Amino acid sequence: MPDAPVHLSAGLPETTLPPPPPEAASRLQAAVAEPPERRRDAVSGVVATFPRYLDAWARLGELARDDVEAYACFRVGYHRGLDALRQAGWRGSGYVRWEHEPNRGFLRAVEGLRQAAAAIGEVEEEERCRQFLRQLDPDWRGLPS
Repeated sequence: MPDAPVHLSAGLPETTLPPPPPEAASRLQAAVAEPPERRRDAVSGVVATFPRYLDAWARLGELARDDVEAYACFRVGYHRGLDALRQAGWRGSGYVRWEHEPNRGFLRAVEGLRQAAAAIGEVEEEERCRQFLRQLDPDWRGLPS
C-alpha cells in the first residue's frame, strides 16, 4: 500500500467562485465611479457586455429605479450565481463566504434579493434568503458598510 496521506473532511465543503474577467472588473469599477446621473446606465452597459458577471447584476440592483426593478436584477444575479456555484463544484450545500472576493457578487445579489423581497412584501422569500445567507456564510451579518 502506498504511503499517501489520508485527507479527512473537516465539515462542510467551501466553494469559491472564479474571479471575473479583469476587463469586467475594471469596467464595473469605472461604471460605479461615474456621476450619479450616469452610473446606472454605465453599470447596465457592463451587465450587457458581461451578463454572467454577478457583481454587475448586484450593483445594477442597487441602482434600480424602484423595488420591482431591484428585485428583478437581484433575482437574475441570484440565479446566475447558483449556476456559477454549480459549475464551481457546489452541490447545494457548503460554505460560500464573503471573505473570498469572487463570492461577493453572489452574496450581494442574495442580500439585495432579501431586501427587495421585504420591500415588496414577499415575506417568505425574504426569510428564505436570510436563512440561505446564514447557511452560506455562518458569519453573515449583512453587507459591510
